[in-house]
Amino acid sequence: MATDATRAALLDAAERLFLAQGYERVSVRAVNAGAGMNPAAVHYHFGTKEDLVAALLQSRLGPLWAEPLAQVERRAADGHPPDVRELVDVLVRPLDLLTASPRGRMLMHLLARVVLRRRELPFDAHWFGYAPWSALLSAARPELSRAEIGHRWRMTFDLLLQLYGEPLAATAELGSVPRPPLDAVVSFVSAGLDGRDGLQAPPASPNTS
Repeated sequence: MATDATRAALLDAAERLFLAQGYERVSVRAVNAGAGMNPAAVHYHFGTKEDLVAALLQSRLGPLWAEPLAQVERRAADGHPPDVRELVDVLVRPLDLLTASPRGRMLMHLLARVVLRRRELPFDAHWFGYAPWSALLSAARPELSRAEIGHRWRMTFDLLLQLYGEPLAATAELGSVPRPPLDAVVSFVSAGLDGRDGLQAPPASPNTS
């Protein structure tokens, strides 16, 4: 379909320009021109510049997790939930591989910038919402409350976005600060998600009457 081809051309142009110039320096007009489209093309097909970025991130990053996490989800549905470390490894390993390249670092940088702003974005891909992640952690740790699961995932995603997305760095500086090795990141994040402190009831106060 022509519409799909137009959207793909706009996403390709945006990706090239973001990689060459950085998010802040790329205008919607430049994306339209880079794709050989009329000045209203991005607005018509996506909406705002951030909506364009959301579509770009889903198309490029979604496939990284889709099949591995679908396998984990299917096993959980069959009564074989993952342990926390396995879940974290499936989440973090693609980030480590992705950010070995300038293109991957740029994409993670964009993801960090838009997500950490807490703006509601038109993500509709399955793994870009909290629900499937919450369900998998609940299967691994059924004693956790829904609220506690939400808190743990929120802190986890914030940490990973800061680490792999470098939201405060300039585009040219991405990757200049060495990251911890993959195993160290997986161990640290797993410990946070799987932490058991505070789950037991506090000890009763001694009876002083």
